[in-house]
Amino acid sequence: MTDMTDTADVRPLSAPVAFPQDRTCPFQPPTAYDPLRAARPLARVTLYDGRTVWLVTGRDVARSLLADSRLSSDRMRPGYPATSPRIVAFRDRRAALLNVDDPEHHAQRRMLVPSFTLKRAAALRPAIQRIVDECLDAMLAQGPPAELVNAFALPVPSTVICELLGVPYADHEFFEEQSRRLLRGRDLDEVRDARDQLDGYLGALIDRKSESPGGDGVLDALVHEQLREGAVDREEAVALATILLVAGHETTANMISLGTYTLLQHPERLAELRADPSLWPAAVDELMRMLSIADGLLRQATQDIEVDGTTIRAGEGVVFATSVINRDGEVYAEPDTLDWHRPTRHHVAFGFGVHQCLGQNLARAEMEIALRSLFERVPGLRLDVAPDEVRFKPGDTIQGMLDLPVAW
Repeated sequence: MTDMTDTADVRPLSAPVAFPQDRTCPFQPPTAYDPLRAARPLARVTLYDGRTVWLVTGRDVARSLLADSRLSSDRMRPGYPATSPRIVAFRDRRAALLNVDDPEHHAQRRMLVPSFTLKRAAALRPAIQRIVDECLDAMLAQGPPAELVNAFALPVPSTVICELLGVPYADHEFFEEQSRRLLRGRDLDEVRDARDQLDGYLGALIDRKSESPGGDGVLDALVHEQLREGAVDREEAVALATILLVAGHETTANMISLGTYTLLQHPERLAELRADPSLWPAAVDELMRMLSIADGLLRQATQDIEVDGTTIRAGEGVVFATSVINRDGEVYAEPDTLDWHRPTRHHVAFGFGVHQCLGQNLARAEMEIALRSLFERVPGLRLDVAPDEVRFKPGDTIQGMLDLPVAW
């Protein structure tokens, strides 16, 4: 068994690629990642703080490692990797779901799984359709032009997650702004302030639900079935509420906006969907693979792990480059091409293993209904600026559009 530094086809440690980097095209990986795509299944990269970590770039190895209990998701472990200073701001806060290991993770997930099953997502489809139609009604009534992120891509998942969790949508401007600051704050002080604002808001909401039973949202069940019985304490309930609220609207909003932009840039693929709407479910997964908006899943090795003739040492950081993994040419023919007919369900855009995205069934339903309805009801939809004038998000946060000016 050899250490990775001795492997001939890996970039030398003296010249690692910096990770993450900004995309030059919102639906393509950064061009600087090209050497990483050639260095499958592992490479070495440098994070913002100068630390060198392993980067997983091959799909099969990624799925194997994401299911390996020797890789920890516990962000409070000493030496846990961070791809931006913002992640460091959370290390003194109670973690939930994404950033804890079993058995705590299993216990938290078990509480929430019934609310996010495929059956539950199917039952929510009429409500999602209603919300999508209401947003489109408002946008069309206002008339062109429109800014699609704030008119449609953001309010759809925000309304859905509010109804599902039992969070007042009247407060959406507050929690959307705090989520934005949390994920893209200018400095650590802004990130910490946003974190504190959300904790305070959700803590007060949980207290009100504790005093006034009767709601039917996920947070109501968490309070009355778990918090009251002592299965979770208030701090853990707030941490769970935060991850559900923020992840429940931010990721889907970014997929709707970036998916719209991508389809407008691929009119021949869009024409296929219009000719055969039964392709929409496959299109959603292909867009998830292609866009890989959550690029950079973090882990830390708790033991030595031998992978493909190399050794990841205990204590070393491991990052999963989903934008590279999901373009693995050994798995996907012509990986840079949108293809609604390829089998894509084995991508890692939702992660893999025990930490695979809890809300993936809901997210798929929202994206399918939102994108299909948008292009059906607004057949003349087009960008209202040149494609290279549309602003998109930097590489150290969830990928998506900052704004999307459209007309019809």
